[in-house]
Amino acid sequence: MMSRWTVQFAGSFCTAGLLLGTLFFAASLTPSLLPRTALVQGVLSGLAFGTGYLLGFWIRRLWRYLELPGLPGRLNLVVPMTAAAVCFVIAGYFLWRSVGWQNSIRAAMDLEPTAEEQHLQVALVAAAVFAGLVLLVRLLRMAFVLVSRVIRRRIPRRFAQVIGFAVVVTLLWTAANGLIFSVGLRMADSSYQQFDALIEPDVEQPLDSAMAGSAESLVDWEGMGRAGRKFIARTPDAKELDGFLEKDAAMRPARVYVGLNSAETIEARAELALEELKRIDAFERSALIIATPTGTGVVDRPAIEPVEYMTGGDVATVAVQYSYLASWLALLTESGYGADTAQVLFDRVYEYWRKLPAEERPELYLHGLSLGALNSDLSFDLFDVVADPIDGAVWSGPPFSTPTWASATQEREEGSPAWLPRFRDGSVIRFTNQQDKLDIAGAEWGPMRFVYLQYASDPIVFFEPELFYRRPAWLEGRRGPDVSQALTWYPAVTFLQLIADMPASMAAPVGYGHVYAVEHYVEAWAEVLEPSGWDDTRVSRLKARLRSLRDKN
Repeated sequence: MMSRWTVQFAGSFCTAGLLLGTLFFAASLTPSLLPRTALVQGVLSGLAFGTGYLLGFWIRRLWRYLELPGLPGRLNLVVPMTAAAVCFVIAGYFLWRSVGWQNSIRAAMDLEPTAEEQHLQVALVAAAVFAGLVLLVRLLRMAFVLVSRVIRRRIPRRFAQVIGFAVVVTLLWTAANGLIFSVGLRMADSSYQQFDALIEPDVEQPLDSAMAGSAESLVDWEGMGRAGRKFIARTPDAKELDGFLEKDAAMRPARVYVGLNSAETIEARAELALEELKRIDAFERSALIIATPTGTGVVDRPAIEPVEYMTGGDVATVAVQYSYLASWLALLTESGYGADTAQVLFDRVYEYWRKLPAEERPELYLHGLSLGALNSDLSFDLFDVVADPIDGAVWSGPPFSTPTWASATQEREEGSPAWLPRFRDGSVIRFTNQQDKLDIAGAEWGPMRFVYLQYASDPIVFFEPELFYRRPAWLEGRRGPDVSQALTWYPAVTFLQLIADMPASMAAPVGYGHVYAVEHYVEAWAEVLEPSGWDDTRVSRLKARLRSLRDKN
């Protein structure tokens, strides 16, 4: 005869929830795009187990509500105990395998193997997260019961339960909305604003009157913001370029950056940027880049420096800040502001540029990283410039919602993988990654050259809401060089895994995830610019030069 303890234990958990929770937990331990620490993996696995358990719990409730038969007699005790034992074995096996799976990602990124005891840390964190979820659910249930009892004194029981449920959900949403979206975002906004205003001691105001931010400049040095000041102050001088080019023919590259505090409106900031370009004779350079910053206002210097070397400094770059928040926060709270800023700036610069004599004006290019790539893509309509086309663009790490990127990926040539698609005849758009894939046999560039630099391990690029219920195209066929062969798609779980990967993508090693390496920018810009006199040997020398400068910094 079963002991009272056994009966109580068997009835203390939902068997369907335990089974589904364990399956979700096991799947969450399999590899995704980026390596995870024990803390991140534990939180993810705890949430996955909680999600599966809750789903199983509601399935059991629905089963009972429909008055379907349950397990008879002794099976009502044996099955839960057996299920618990099986789940324990499955969880233990997958925890043991998880270290090897994480190391499969690390090996693809040339990282040291993780510690063998990581699976124990993961188990403890996951258990703590699940316990917290259970406590939260029980508190909500207590609130539901309390509200329902108060209401039930005046109205029918089931109607009272419906109202009670609605009241608790409304209160929960109101509290979460007030705490997270009001207080939390306000605190984040204040924090990022203070960081943006920070003037670092090693970032000095330019003395050269031809530089933006100098005493003679139309753009106030302090109003540029932290990212703008750093971008301008670290402009290489002619001597640096001459040292690489081995001749005394280089000039200092021109950089213009207009911060949020430089003017009151988008239009005023764009106009200020145009006037500053005119002041420093930027339209007399051989090339002009309109760079759209990330959410924090950063213009990725490794993306701009290759052009400055390839042109001997005969290039100007202009950027206008639209936010100081992290890109994901900017996308959440100011989703249209960045695109509006990029569009107004492009319109101002393009309209002035197109009226200049074609043989005298600079070649016009676009650039953007991450959210900057999305907003840069939205800054112009191809049909508006087809009569007088720009020369091209290099976009890196484009978010999955970028229209042109999404269209080119979806309409890729048959046989080309989603992580490195080939679009039509390759005359307008080409894709590349860590391995230079821009030289396509038989393909010839048209008047505009657009290059997407993306890594197969970048979750910012390859996340999609449909991951919740559909296997992604980038897992079909052969995989990217930095993606684990052990990565498997699971409904809901892979969706959670990539959500966890996204904030960690900026902490990936250089050349993986969302951290784009300068040597890969060199390859992209060499294809777009096609600079005179630059053969493969010279390109390789520049890659080595910029890589060494990056490592020193």
